[in-house]
Amino acid sequence: MSLRCLIVDDEPLARRGLRHRLALLEGLEVVAEASNGREALAAIAEHAPDLMFLDIQMPGVDGFGLLQSLPVSEWPMVIFVTAYDQYALEAFRVHAIDYLLKPVEDERLREAVQRARRLKTQEDMEAEHVRLLALMGKDRLPALGEHADDRLTLKDGTQIIRVPLQDIRWIDAAGDYVVVHTATENHVARATLRELSDRLPAERFVRIHRSTIVHTRYVSKLKPHINGEYFVLLDGGQELKLSRSYREQLERLR
Repeated sequence: MSLRCLIVDDEPLARRGLRHRLALLEGLEVVAEASNGREALAAIAEHAPDLMFLDIQMPGVDGFGLLQSLPVSEWPMVIFVTAYDQYALEAFRVHAIDYLLKPVEDERLREAVQRARRLKTQEDMEAEHVRLLALMGKDRLPALGEHADDRLTLKDGTQIIRVPLQDIRWIDAAGDYVVVHTATENHVARATLRELSDRLPAERFVRIHRSTIVHTRYVSKLKPHINGEYFVLLDGGQELKLSRSYREQLERLR
């Protein structure tokens, strides 16, 4: 699967550098570049990109203004690439795939692209599902909770359980075990956090620490701590440490 990409940044060197780095990743095609919001609108209309790498602070229309000027149905997937960390929460309120701080680390860029690929695959499968249902004369998709992908299957002791994704508040890990926390109970399972991260929908769950994943719908705010550190505060009052290496992701916090 090839992702058609648009790079939007007012700095020519930044666009050139990102284009070069994306060329090193398989399955990406940069179909256009834009130096401002107006050019980006034209590029989206002409090329219909799957994925947009979007700067925030640009002359004229900024990154958020660009999105606001488009119908939501026409938005490509968005990865923000910026030198400013103060827009992270707002970025994920508009359902960005990721939020990368310049200078972008190679590993973080790969992670963001992989997340976009997973989401695109999911969207393609859903579109095909709709098409097949139409061919069969069906008029609706399964409701939330009816689809197998809306539950996480775990082995808790001797029991096999299926936890609704909407009930999972956060997951933490200790060695070869994970603890899946809901509002009413905790489930201990033998698995790694990486395994669960690959199975969870990237648009709803984000890793904030090497041992912690959070469900973005339950994030209340970020709480500053000493030495530039932060804690993620959930709406139930829990405080989870935000690792500096995952700080750009603090967002999904919605």
